[in-house]
Amino acid sequence: MQYISQYQSPMGDILLAADDTGLTGLWFEGQKYFALYLDENHMEKELPVLTQTKKWLDVYFSGKEPDFKVPLHFTGTDFQNDVWEILYSIPYGQTTTYGEIAKKLAAKRGLKRMSAQAVGGAVGRNEISVIVPCHRVVGTNGSLTGYAGGIDKKIALLKLENAFKDSYFVPKHSTAP
Repeated sequence: MQYISQYQSPMGDILLAADDTGLTGLWFEGQKYFALYLDENHMEKELPVLTQTKKWLDVYFSGKEPDFKVPLHFTGTDFQNDVWEILYSIPYGQTTTYGEIAKKLAAKRGLKRMSAQAVGGAVGRNEISVIVPCHRVVGTNGSLTGYAGGIDKKIALLKLENAFKDSYFVPKHSTAP
């Protein structure tokens, strides 16, 4: 059973979802793939993990890096879950590329290469936005590619984390662990 709760962020309303294992969803209202994997039979209930997630979001939206983790429960395919684990490891205030994620995933699976486009599809369907920071993934040349919550939110999240160098559209790169 999944349980839901609402959070009012400075960037718009957010729907949170969790089960007994951990947080299963965090979506901006109206975003692409909104509540894609939310159980049809869910109920509104304030679980401890949802309260903890709201505290994490309060710290995050105040412009600080939260110093605690929220228990997560990925509910995608094995491929998506592997991509989301890599996303989760991208450091606060830094970015990586789809290609870098594809290389890491290929290495993890013992393959010579992995499709950056396939990785992009999994990134776009990330169910736990913000906490699993898909907004930190940019194009190979540093371009700000799509974001299910909208490119305006991606820019705002990256600005909040001070992920831009001197120029507005030149993010700081990382090779996420």
